[in-house]
Amino acid sequence: MRPAEAMDRAFELAELGPKHGPNPRVGCVILDPAGRLVGEGYHRGAGTPHAEAAALTHARQLGLSPAGATAYTTLEPCNHVGRTAPCSRALVEAGLARVVFALTDPNPAASGGAHYLASHGVELEGDVDARRGIVLNRAWVHAFATGRPYVTLKLASTMDGRLAAPDGSSQWITGPEARAHAHLRRSEADAILVGTGTFLADRPRLTARREDGSLYEHQPLRVVAGEREIGDAGYLQIPGHCPSHVLRVLADREVRHVLLEGGPTLAAAFARAALIDEVHLYMAPALLGGGAPSVGSLGIESVDQALRWRTRNVERVGNDVFVEVGR
Repeated sequence: MRPAEAMDRAFELAELGPKHGPNPRVGCVILDPAGRLVGEGYHRGAGTPHAEAAALTHARQLGLSPAGATAYTTLEPCNHVGRTAPCSRALVEAGLARVVFALTDPNPAASGGAHYLASHGVELEGDVDARRGIVLNRAWVHAFATGRPYVTLKLASTMDGRLAAPDGSSQWITGPEARAHAHLRRSEADAILVGTGTFLADRPRLTARREDGSLYEHQPLRVVAGEREIGDAGYLQIPGHCPSHVLRVLADREVRHVLLEGGPTLAAAFARAALIDEVHLYMAPALLGGGAPSVGSLGIESVDQALRWRTRNVERVGNDVFVEVGR
């Protein structure tokens, strides 16, 4: 296996890890000097062995020695003691000769692995594919860069941007395939956020459900922002209307990725505060010509003041269109 193939395989493994949770997705491949596989692994979620430790365990299971080998990993090996031991020390103790990593760890509590490895004679090559490393863990990297969760605004609307008809009816603007797609995205988020207005009007469950109605294994934290009493202990209510305050509270809970599903008022508040990092739009091939807009007033008077993002993905989902845009 060539070095580039090893790193590609490490990224494939990393993508098997959960998108939700406080920890990054990481994959690791270990090759001997001849390019033969010694072991591989990935991080399966909080409290489980990190990718490098999993790869070393795999090597032991195969009866192979990692001494003198090279580890290819998607993130700088950690150097802190949490629920698991530091990966940097495990690699040194196993006798690795070289470590190649795609991205330097942005978490100050876990970084320093490269320094530890170098100080113990391990050859290093870092930031070899930093962009791909950031994309792999976009929300997680963003959380450490900004000190707040990554915010995805989810919209479901007609082609003219309406989320409800003039009589208030809104079910269903999009088809079952789009709704199933949206629920899968819910299962990948750390929290779902709506305002008290949406909650009291619709009483949404804010759960991630399969097409048969069963729940996904991971359920995001259900959050309602606002002052009005919601009368339900199954949700986290954050008083107030300040988006920055809401995100600070969620950051303290180690929430890295928030899915914003509130109505037009909450969407507009986050947009005005420049706190929307990406938008997931499910657009139905339908026109209403009136009714509630998907986003409230932003105080914009001219096209050149429009909030703009870059298109990342466009795909057909059933009879609807899914558009993903981001910074």
